[in-house]
Amino acid sequence: MRTAQQLAPKVTQLAPGLTQSFVREALHRAIVGAGPLPPAAEAARAQLEEQHGDVDKAVRELIQNHVAYAGVEGLATNLGGLITATIVAPASITGLAIIQCRMVAGIAHLRGYDLDDPRVRNAILVCILGEETVRTMVKRKQLPAPPMAIATAPEHDPTLDRAVSTVLAGELVGRVIGKRIATTVGKRIPLVGGGVGAVTDGWSTYRVGRYAGREFRLRALR
Repeated sequence: MRTAQQLAPKVTQLAPGLTQSFVREALHRAIVGAGPLPPAAEAARAQLEEQHGDVDKAVRELIQNHVAYAGVEGLATNLGGLITATIVAPASITGLAIIQCRMVAGIAHLRGYDLDDPRVRNAILVCILGEETVRTMVKRKQLPAPPMAIATAPEHDPTLDRAVSTVLAGELVGRVIGKRIATTVGKRIPLVGGGVGAVTDGWSTYRVGRYAGREFRLRALR
């Protein structure tokens, strides 16, 4: 992990977009739609219709779908050896960020949250950090509260926008580089990276989805 942390700044230098603005752009694309993926709310409503109005089943289906998307993305962007890490890492980070943002945004929408609300958008990004990271950051007072409390705070705190985006950008870079190091150095077989990448990204997405499902509790639409 120390090596991953050392490589992360180099990756952000090669791809300057991997910053706070990158994270916000990934969230924006996830919400409004990116490539073949329709907007998060639209996909969520389609799942709700398929599940005959059962919100919890729609949430589970949404998570399963995005785990599959993440697995495909992980396979496609993790082939090759460590020597190519700084080239493919930006693509891997972008794909995974959009997939996970879209999934969490869909869950929030199904549970009755307004995706245009900046408090909700910050809560979505905080979810992607993962439960353990959030718990640690709250304990150290690096975050004011878990996602649910951020989404339902009395008012929006603009200073939180930059803080959350900065931390998440670094976290995503570290995850991708760390995953590639473990795959290439541990296995010594570059092509194995695709399979490991698929499993790792899929599992990471599943955990984020489950966490978001617990945090975004059902509330009435206004």
